[in-house]
Amino acid sequence: MNKIIILHGALGAKIELTPLENALAQNFEVHALEFEGHGSTPLFSGFSIPNFAENLREFIEENQLHGAAIFGYSMGGYVALYLASEYSEMVGDIITLGTKFDWSPATAMQEAKMLNPDKIEEKVPKFAAYLVTLHGADYWKIQMKNTAQLMLDLGANELLQKRLASIENRCFIGLGDSDEMVSREETLAAVEALPNADFFTLENTAHPIGKVDVGILARKINALLEAF
Repeated sequence: MNKIIILHGALGAKIELTPLENALAQNFEVHALEFEGHGSTPLFSGFSIPNFAENLREFIEENQLHGAAIFGYSMGGYVALYLASEYSEMVGDIITLGTKFDWSPATAMQEAKMLNPDKIEEKVPKFAAYLVTLHGADYWKIQMKNTAQLMLDLGANELLQKRLASIENRCFIGLGDSDEMVSREETLAAVEALPNADFFTLENTAHPIGKVDVGILARKINALLEAF
């Protein structure tokens, strides 16, 4: 059975991908990774894209997953591509959904300023309560502040843009047609920069993973990987 690694996004945890894991299990041996500093996985080396890529590299080594396909949602897709830019031989086909590629100082500031845990607790208490279930009452605010700083760091030193042309893995770069965080323009620019990439859209799909139709996404992943 073919193997696939699935990666969650920023502010997320691997438990969010359990429905996708179950939907893919009929056709794949599915492995879900949780990045350090997310969910129940402690922060042990650093809250950054390079360290998350190292988490992924170690996960591949420890589970003998060389050449496995990778699906990365949002930040998970960014991490998968970053790892492929350094260790392409470790990685198989890459599928991303809702991965943001445009990290300028202005866009990073715009995104980071929305991650104020005190304001979210006041204005969007349901979302705050959800983050408590993912990361714990004692950690979710710290986790959000770390995520905001990660975005600012990306704005100051965009890590992936100049690396895309070196990634030879087959890539399928996806975007929900109702995604308000990631633009079609930046996604298509990334597809153009990648040597071996195709673009796909999911209809009636917004950015949050909880609003993605898991059945449709699983069928899309199956179709993309079976086509080759």
